[in-house]
Amino acid sequence: MISLCAKAGRLVSGNFSVEKAVKNGSACAVIVACDAAHNTKKLFDQKCNFYEIPYFEFGDKDSLGKFVGKEFRTSIAILDEGFAKQIIKYMSLSENMEV
Repeated sequence: MISLCAKAGRLVSGNFSVEKAVKNGSACAVIVACDAAHNTKKLFDQKCNFYEIPYFEFGDKDSLGKFVGKEFRTSIAILDEGFAKQIIKYMSLSENMEV
């Protein structure tokens, strides 16, 4: 789903672009790599809580980068509500399976 979203041009990647999307309200969901720096995770967790945007930690920098067609990415923001709902659904399922 993330790859489809990227091909449709409905996501942004990279810390600066994701932070901007969160602040201006265009982000519908944020995904941060599990191997991102602690400060990066903390920043996006706090910003997403403040702006009431779903926040997830998933995969690593390399896998997030491959999903969006780049070398590696620490964070991505989904800009489309439909894509965000589907990705949130899949993320929730994968979290339940890990428990």
